[in-house]
Amino acid sequence: MASFNPLAEILDENKLTGPKYLDWKRNLMLVLTAAKVYWVLTTEELELPDPDAPQADHDRKSTWVEDNEMAKCYNLGSMSNVLLQQNIGIAAALDIMLNIKEMFREQHLTFSTL
Repeated sequence: MASFNPLAEILDENKLTGPKYLDWKRNLMLVLTAAKVYWVLTTEELELPDPDAPQADHDRKSTWVEDNEMAKCYNLGSMSNVLLQQNIGIAAALDIMLNIKEMFREQHLTFSTL
């Protein structure tokens, strides 16, 4: 079945199933960069601004929430069903990546400096 999104197609064709962690991560980083949501993997979740904070602070928090959800969808949609079930309850895309990195720690340390 053809994907409605060319970026998602890259991930669909390269799902994380185990021994392909480094290839999967590389493809995911490309897709998240192209989708302009990679920044949530380098930024901790932003605190909810005070009600009287400048509108720019509220907008940045809102953007983080939206971009995090998009990154999570790409992330979770690009894994096997078993891995998806193990990570679906994690709130931040960054935390999912850290969990997956730990799960595949040996591959990450052996073959990558990413």
